[in-house]
Amino acid sequence: MARKFFGTDGIRGRTNEGVMTAATAMRVGQAAGTYFLRGGHRHRVVIGKDTRLSGYMMESALVAGFTSVGMDVIMTGPLPTPAIAMLTREMRADLGVMISASHNPFEDNGIKLFGPDGFKLSDEAELEIEGLLEQDPQLVEPERIGRARRIEDARGRYLHAVKQSVASDIRFDGLKVVVDCAHGAAYQVAPSAIWELGAEVITMGVEPNGTNINREVGSTSLDAIKARVVAEGADIGIALDGDADRLIVIDEQGETVDGDQIMALIASRLQEQGSLSGGGVVATVMSNLGLERHLAGIGLTLERTKVGDRYVLERMKEGGFNVGGEQSGHMILLDHGTTGDGTVAALRVLASLVRFDGPASEMLHVFDRVPQLLRNVRYAGGAPLDNAGVKQVIAEAEAELEGKGRLVIRPSGTEPVIRVMAEGDDAAQVEAVVDRICAAVSEAA
Repeated sequence: MARKFFGTDGIRGRTNEGVMTAATAMRVGQAAGTYFLRGGHRHRVVIGKDTRLSGYMMESALVAGFTSVGMDVIMTGPLPTPAIAMLTREMRADLGVMISASHNPFEDNGIKLFGPDGFKLSDEAELEIEGLLEQDPQLVEPERIGRARRIEDARGRYLHAVKQSVASDIRFDGLKVVVDCAHGAAYQVAPSAIWELGAEVITMGVEPNGTNINREVGSTSLDAIKARVVAEGADIGIALDGDADRLIVIDEQGETVDGDQIMALIASRLQEQGSLSGGGVVATVMSNLGLERHLAGIGLTLERTKVGDRYVLERMKEGGFNVGGEQSGHMILLDHGTTGDGTVAALRVLASLVRFDGPASEMLHVFDRVPQLLRNVRYAGGAPLDNAGVKQVIAEAEAELEGKGRLVIRPSGTEPVIRVMAEGDDAAQVEAVVDRICAAVSEAA
């Protein structure tokens, strides 16, 4: 069955257009509510959101949908995506919903669903909900309509949980930390967690107005925090995205530290403590070859998956891994949560810095990156990767890089773009390979 609503990470789009309307949100509530009505108990759903203006509209529509099929609703207000996953499990809810488009601009919004175990839904579950979306809703009798309430202590519950990810003997006293919350869902909880553990916190991106989420701040717009870390003489910078499931770190020199280096740091520390599970790390095909070589050098493996944190998580669960993530900053630490959590990952990095006798720039340079180049080629239609000429150029490039690098070519899942990535020890060779492939794709497009 072809997907009409769900993409690689829930349902997402520009609000008041296409699938991201109030009418669709109500139907999602009805369909997902119907799917999770199992057993004779009183069913409930936890709904959270980020700080987008459209969050009010989408929340109200989802509440209408869920209550109309007999499910009670608990609303938390703005909280990070991992907080909703946690609360769904802790409150014994039947499902959880996060209203967010993550790092996208404010005009977009999205709906992410979590099962009662706090994990994102499987492809099979999403397909069944897709089928229910095409059917008339199963509305309940008036006396069985659900109730909705807003809880006030959700933020405190999440704060308590994330601080438990740091050993009780660790304090952040003496650290000066710049925290950029992207005017998003973590604008209160992330600075509070770091401050409560003793650090001096300098905040950015903590004044959401409904339309400024991710605008020139956060993990996908790093110029501002880089300058602030240097200007303040801070020890480190923490940059989250709109729903705070992604982390990028800035060292004291204003340099970017991506998810690959963070995964290498956390995995190395856990291995030293005897707490690393699975014998390695799970990452996507986009993670740098330098990470793979570093892990191999310390006796660990790097398991690669398709792009998308859900695929990383699936492999982690299958193989018993407790550390995984993406180069873009999604950090999944299964000992502390069921989905990516930028705040938890940040606390782990800060705890390592407390123990490290040196600056963040030294601690966070765990391995040397292999030269890597990624370019996007936009096309009008068709299937450029099926073109015989494109296939020949790709085959020649793979042969040229064999034993010296990697080539990853994939269509975007959200826009008409072919992503061409190559990496290898020779930067000039990498650039030449990418140029040839991009040219061939452009000619065939």
